[in-house]
Amino acid sequence: MNWLVLYTKPKNEVKVAERLAAAGITVYCPLVTSLRQWSDRKKKVTLPLFSSYVFVQLAEVQRAAVFEVPGVVRYLFWLGKPAVVREEEMATLKEMLSDTYKEVRLATFAPGDRLILKEGVFKGQTATFKEQKGNQTILILNSLGTKLILEK
Repeated sequence: MNWLVLYTKPKNEVKVAERLAAAGITVYCPLVTSLRQWSDRKKKVTLPLFSSYVFVQLAEVQRAAVFEVPGVVRYLFWLGKPAVVREEEMATLKEMLSDTYKEVRLATFAPGDRLILKEGVFKGQTATFKEQKGNQTILILNSLGTKLILEK
């Protein structure tokens, strides 16, 4: 069975994942915890890693069953076919999100320096140091082409 990507209504990822699981469909909605600050307090909130996306694992004949769940919009397509995520990629994603930081060390880098992240969510990934802004370190993850902002 393949992992497929579902597009959901905005801010419905967790509810859709719960409903799909209740319907007996194998589902994965990667979540991350983030510290958010309001004017009067700080709070840890759990948010989906990918906005409006949920991963489902099901057989081709079961593809239509997901549309019975409120909040599901459509499948994500690539080259005219439903986007398939390989099992290895899903395992890597799950492994990356299961890690936690044991220790943080400060180091000095120059813009353009390449480094390999040794621990944490993106363990083993190659990144390029972009800049240091106050308490934020900005890296570019080469494999994802994404900006990673680390806060002290």
